[in-house]
Amino acid sequence: MSASVLYDAPGPRGKALNWVYSAIALAVLAWVAWIVYSKFDATGQWEADKWTPFLKSETWENFLIPGLKGTLSAFAVGAVLALAFGFVFAVGRLSQSRFISIPSAVVVEFFRSIPMLLLMMFIYFMQQPLGLETNVFWAVVLGLMLYNGSVLAEVIRAGVGALPKGQAEAGVAIGLSPGQVMRTILLPQAVRSMLPAIIAQLVVLLKDTALGFILAYSELLNQIPKIDGNFDNLIPAAIVVALIYIALNTILGLVANFVEARTRRVGHTAAPVGRAGAVDPVAAEAELVQKGNATGGTMGSGL
Repeated sequence: MSASVLYDAPGPRGKALNWVYSAIALAVLAWVAWIVYSKFDATGQWEADKWTPFLKSETWENFLIPGLKGTLSAFAVGAVLALAFGFVFAVGRLSQSRFISIPSAVVVEFFRSIPMLLLMMFIYFMQQPLGLETNVFWAVVLGLMLYNGSVLAEVIRAGVGALPKGQAEAGVAIGLSPGQVMRTILLPQAVRSMLPAIIAQLVVLLKDTALGFILAYSELLNQIPKIDGNFDNLIPAAIVVALIYIALNTILGLVANFVEARTRRVGHTAAPVGRAGAVDPVAAEAELVQKGNATGGTMGSGL
């Protein structure tokens, strides 16, 4: 779509003003960056001895790598469970049966409205009264699943709702059940269209693993005060951990771009005729004509 369809293309004066505004914004950002740098420099945050621990293998082996493993473990399990939770309750909310859609809506709205940290703390402190062994890992993971899964359920439901209604009607018209229409027609398209939003929520889930710090879960944020017992290099440690989070989210974004490009390419590629599971459009049309003749109707009689 041309940009001029969305807004009027700026003229020479408008382009000049855009350059001026961009220059002012860059100047402001540079000024803020300089203030931060100078304040850190005044307090000695850039001194070599504060950054030396991060050049030692012991710091990475004893603190950062274990914290990274804890973060990735909680993210991996929480992401899988949140996606499963989201798909199940999105389909539940879209169900034609009110006995399924109403309870699904209540569950989604309930867990979406509660702060995730409160969910983690509730699950953690309820384990012992229920006679279970206290496990901080599952308290963090289940909290991630319940909140992010509820958000993903709404994302997927919105993706299905945005599709043209004629697709579902066409699926029912050719004899598919509502479940088959949802599984084979609607959900694949909704996931492809909402993939950026789904990945964005997974990025949020990755960052939310840091809330496990409150429950003393061994993740990246929890390792910052352990790197130096005297709390002399908290700022350098926080910067290093922030860079690790940025690297993880960048990798996740690249994977998302690859998956999105792959699914779009597969979705627009026709399967070869004769392959198992492929549909021959000519044969399908002939079969529809035969069915129409057998029932005494004619193709296109409703036109």
